[in-house]
This record gives sequence, structure tokens and C-alpha cells, in this order.
Amino acid sequence: MYQNLSILRMAGQMASNAALRQSAVAQNVANADTPGYKAVDAPSFAETYRDDQSLSLRETRAGHLGAFDQGSETRLAPRQAPGTESPNGNSVSLEHEMVTAAQLREQHDMALAIYRTAQSVLRTSLGRGA
Repeated sequence: MYQNLSILRMAGQMASNAALRQSAVAQNVANADTPGYKAVDAPSFAETYRDDQSLSLRETRAGHLGAFDQGSETRLAPRQAPGTESPNGNSVSLEHEMVTAAQLREQHDMALAIYRTAQSVLRTSLGRGA
């Protein structure tokens, strides 16, 4: 019953999105001086969550037809920011990466706060206290 609470699923997805995008930031910073490197990113959580809430059919159990071949996994893609390339073809802006990293930390902290609050509400509802 408690394994499929949508608020806990949403918090987990938010934390996963923050982790994926944070790995993209780390990859971008590591390649900041690589000639020809194009900065990568993943869609924001708001975009992926909005897409996930569509009214299309989706699998809810592993046994459903096409359950694991839908390709719903989010991938890193080159960031589209025209006019931001340096003369050597690199498109990484360290200032942008640091701002993005701070925003992603806030997103991850929010996901943890949602998870902790939901856990506290569940414990209280079961009579186990906070």
C-alpha cells in the first residue's frame, strides 16, 4: 500500500533528475578546456515530470507488453545555446555550470525534504510518532 505513493515516487524522480543533471555539470566542468567539446545537459525535472503525466498508455508492471523497450530513460544531450562557443569550439561556461550546480543542489534538497515530510506523515498515521 505505501510502496506506491505518488509523492514518494515524485520525490525519487526529482532526486534522480538532479543527480543526472549534476553528473552533466561535472562532465562539463571536467571538459571546460577541451577543444571542440559541446556542453551537455538533460531536460529539467519540470519538463520530464510534465511529459510523464501525459494521458498516453504506460506500463505499470514489468509484465506488461513493451514494459522495458519504450526508451523512457533520460539521456544527456548537447545544450543548445547559440553564440556561446569559444574560439576553440568549446561551449562550456564555468559561470553557467556553477549556477546550475547550485540550483540542482536546491532541487535535491527539496526532494529530500519532501521525502522526509511524507515519511513523517506516514509514521504519524501509523501511530509511531515522528
